[in-house]
Amino acid sequence: MRIVFAGTPEFAAQHLQALLDAGRDIVAVYTQPDRPAGRGQKLMPSPVKQLAVQQGITVYQPQTLRDPTAQAELAALQPDLMVVVAYGLILPQVVLDTPRLGCINSHASLLPRWRGAAPIQRAVQAGDAHSGVTVMQMEAGLDTGPMLLKVSTPISAEDTGGSLHDRLATLGSAAVVEAIGKLAARELRGEVQDDSLATYAHKLNKDEARLDWSRPAVELERLVRAFNPWPICHSTLNGEPLKVLAASLGEGQGQPGQILAASKDGLTVACGDGALRLTRLQLPGGKPLNFADLYNSRREQFAAGLVLGQ
Repeated sequence: MRIVFAGTPEFAAQHLQALLDAGRDIVAVYTQPDRPAGRGQKLMPSPVKQLAVQQGITVYQPQTLRDPTAQAELAALQPDLMVVVAYGLILPQVVLDTPRLGCINSHASLLPRWRGAAPIQRAVQAGDAHSGVTVMQMEAGLDTGPMLLKVSTPISAEDTGGSLHDRLATLGSAAVVEAIGKLAARELRGEVQDDSLATYAHKLNKDEARLDWSRPAVELERLVRAFNPWPICHSTLNGEPLKVLAASLGEGQGQPGQILAASKDGLTVACGDGALRLTRLQLPGGKPLNFADLYNSRREQFAAGLVLGQ
């Protein structure tokens, strides 16, 4: 089976590696154009491109797949199947129709819940009990295609966006390999999604990572976990930025944002309902530290009665 792979981030690169390990014939890779990154804003290849180049696979990086030239390049590859994982470009109908078996996608949610850009983080933020990966047949709508294969995993009270991402990358990679084998054997039949159950996972942005202390502590605790490792929840203390990398539910009440107590166990801050205990922080110019380390050296900065977010 001649397979074209389309993907961009590390999540996708892990899928590509699994297909290569399974001995699948990857005739070409599509990934987004190199982007500037780092302090020098040097153009950097995506993780998928780096792996493809390492493996000697031809790489295509069109700005858009609506371009007839790009569409002709894809058709010339004569693919049997296109595997799409977090590619980041819209596939027009002519592209979806090009491979003999169409295009399949590995999506990091239990569809139809959490269609869209940030399903992993939104599942943690919402307090979902489970997440997973859905391998689906692609169609023109956003994550609306028939579901071919699902794998599920519980979301624990300790899971972050990062830990769930890594687990779903492993599960999804295995699911795609399994799905391709069953497609080749004609053992898969698509299940139509129930659109009435669909939710949309909006793209993450730094603004919504600002902690609104008027919200309930239980919501903020989930937000801190969901937005680690990016975009990282933040607030201010004495007018200085304060990043919050880990937190747990605390005890007490007071003005939202008010420091209720500080100890080696954490910095307890009042919320609109309940309190949040901040256990890992990053101060300007510093590295992430457990609060116990900050408390030992800077306890005067975290005096009870100070208010965060002002």
